[in-house]
Amino acid sequence: MSKIKSQKNEELQSKLEALPALPGVYQFKDKNEKIIYVGKAKNLRSRVRSYFRSTVDSPKTLALVKKIKDFQLIVTDNEVEALVLENNLIKEFKPRYNINLKDDKTFPYIRVTNEPYPQVFATRFVVKDGSKYFGPYTNVKDMKSSLRMMNQIFKIRSCKHLINNESIAKKKVKVCLDFHIKKCDGPCEGLVSEDEYNKMVSHLIKVFKGKSDVLIKELQHEMKIESDNFRFEKAAELRDTISKLEVYSSKQKIVSTDFGDRDVISVAVESKDVACTILNIREGRLVGRKQLKLTCTPDEQLNQVYSAVLKFYYNEFVEVPKEIIIEVAPYEEDSILEWLKTKVGRNIRIVVPKITSDTMLLLKMCKQNSILQLKDIQLQKMKKEGNLPYVLNALKRDLRLNVLPRKIECFDISHIQGSETVASLVVFVDGKPKRSLYRRFIIKDIDGVDDFASMREVVERRYSRLKKENSPLPELIMVDGGKGQLSSAVSILEDLEYKNYNIIGLAKRLEEIFFPGDSEAQTIPKTSSSLKLLQHLRDEAHRFAITFHRERRSKRTFQTELTEIKGVGEKVATKLLIEFKSVNEIKKRSVEELSEVVGKFKANLIFEFYKKKK
Repeated sequence: MSKIKSQKNEELQSKLEALPALPGVYQFKDKNEKIIYVGKAKNLRSRVRSYFRSTVDSPKTLALVKKIKDFQLIVTDNEVEALVLENNLIKEFKPRYNINLKDDKTFPYIRVTNEPYPQVFATRFVVKDGSKYFGPYTNVKDMKSSLRMMNQIFKIRSCKHLINNESIAKKKVKVCLDFHIKKCDGPCEGLVSEDEYNKMVSHLIKVFKGKSDVLIKELQHEMKIESDNFRFEKAAELRDTISKLEVYSSKQKIVSTDFGDRDVISVAVESKDVACTILNIREGRLVGRKQLKLTCTPDEQLNQVYSAVLKFYYNEFVEVPKEIIIEVAPYEEDSILEWLKTKVGRNIRIVVPKITSDTMLLLKMCKQNSILQLKDIQLQKMKKEGNLPYVLNALKRDLRLNVLPRKIECFDISHIQGSETVASLVVFVDGKPKRSLYRRFIIKDIDGVDDFASMREVVERRYSRLKKENSPLPELIMVDGGKGQLSSAVSILEDLEYKNYNIIGLAKRLEEIFFPGDSEAQTIPKTSSSLKLLQHLRDEAHRFAITFHRERRSKRTFQTELTEIKGVGEKVATKLLIEFKSVNEIKKRSVEELSEVVGKFKANLIFEFYKKKK
C-alpha cells in the first residue's frame, strides 16, 4: 500500500487496510460522527485509499481529509446501483463537501393516476403505485398553466372518487356540474367507455411529453376517417380539439430544425452557488424550462458539477430524451450513461458541441438563462446582507481579508518607449467606479523607464498626502503588476509607518495575485466574480493612464510642429492653439484669419509652411 499522508488513528488505518475491491458507496464522517462526504466507486479499495495518498493536491480534498475521522461502506452489486444509492444518500444527508440541491422543498409533479378512469392533478408527493408523473416543475406557475390548458382541451374528470365498473353498476356517483357544462364526459355514470376515456388520457400524456405535433397528425387522420364515415358530430369534436392543440403548440418556440428530442443543460457557478437551467426540447420545440439551485465547494470542478446535476435531475420521475447537450463532459460519464440506459432501456447520448451549430446556439441561450438565474441568487443574498454587492464578500473571502473592501484604490504606470511616464489612480467604492476620486500623476523624479521607481514615487505622493490629512487608507490597495511593483509599493508604505493595510499585485499574463511576503503567486477561480472585479479595476486604471498619456503626447506633438516653423516661438504657437484649438484648424485658416491673431508677417510664415507640406 502507498504511504498514507497523515497519521490517522489505528482504527482508521486498519479499516483502510481491509477495504474490499468491490463497487459501492463510501461515507466519510467527522469527529462528531456527522457525514461530511458521500461518494461512489467501482472499486472501493482503490478509490477510498486514494484520498489519503501524498499525491493529493486539490484544496477541497486536502480540507476534506483533515476532517475525516471515520468512514462507512455500503457494498452494491454494480456501479449503477452505487450511483443511485450515492444520489439518494446525498439528498438525505446533504453532506458539506458534496454538491447539494439548495431547495429543501419538493418540486411539484403532474400525476396521472393508475386506475380505470385516471385522474390528472398536481402533487408534491410521489406514490409508487404505477401512476405516471411529469415534472418536476420548478416553476409552479408554468405547471398550473399547463394543467389549465389540458383541462380546456381534454374532458378529464376533476372529481376524486374511485370510479370502476362496480361503482358505475351500483350508481354510487352521480354526474356533476362539469358534465353539464361539457367539461367532462361523465365516466362516473358510464357515459363514456373505459377504452374511450383512456384513449383521451393517452392523448394528454403525449402532450405532456412534448409530442403535440405527433398527436395533431394522428387526430387529423382520425377526423378524416370520421368524416368519411359521415360521423360529422365526432369529426367536429376532433376539429375543435385539433384547433386548441394548434394554439397550444404555436406557443412553443421552434428551436431545432431536425425535430429531435433533447435536453440542453447549462450551469453558472460563483463561489458556493450553482444555478442550473434545463431546456426541454421535444420534436424540435421548446416545451419546458426547469431551473435548479445547488451548492458546492468554491473550487469544485465544472465536470463534477455537471455530474451532480445529471444525477439529481434524472433521478426524479422525468422523461430522459435521446440526447443531452452540455458544455463539458460530466465526471464519470460512462457510469452516468449506463445508469440512464438502465432507466429507459435504450442508449443515451451526451453531446458537447465543439463548433458553431444549432446545438451550440441552444447551449449559449441556456447559459444566458443560468447566468441570469445566478445573478438573481446573488441579488437575494445582497438583500439579506444589507444591500452590499455580493462581489465584496466574495473578494473578502478569496483574498482572506479581515475587513470588507468597500473602498479599493488601484495604481497603474504608463509610458511609450520611456517618454512621458505617467501614473493613474482609480477608486472603486462598494464595487463601482467613483470617478470623482480618480487621480493622475506625472512622474517627475525618474529618468527613463523604471516601473518600480515610478510606482514608489506615485504611492509615496498619494499616501504621504493622506497621512498629512489624517485620512484613512482604503480597505484594499492594488497595483497593476507582479512582485516587483508590489514590493516597491510595500516599501513606501513601511517607510510612511503604515501598519494595518491590505495590498495586492495583479499580474496580467496569468491573472495571478501576489501578496506581500509570499514568493508564490495565488490564483482565484476564473469564474469568480471577485477576479472579474479585480480585472475591471486593473483595466480601468490602465485605460485612465493611457488616456492621460495620449493627451500629454498630443499636446507636445502639436506644439513641436508649430515651433518647427522658423520665426515661430512658443508664445506665438500658444496664441494660435488658444484661438484655433488645434493644429488641424490652423492649417485650414487663410492668411487674413491668421493675421488677426499673430500679425501679417508670422501669418505668412505659417501659411507658406503648411502650403509646402501639402
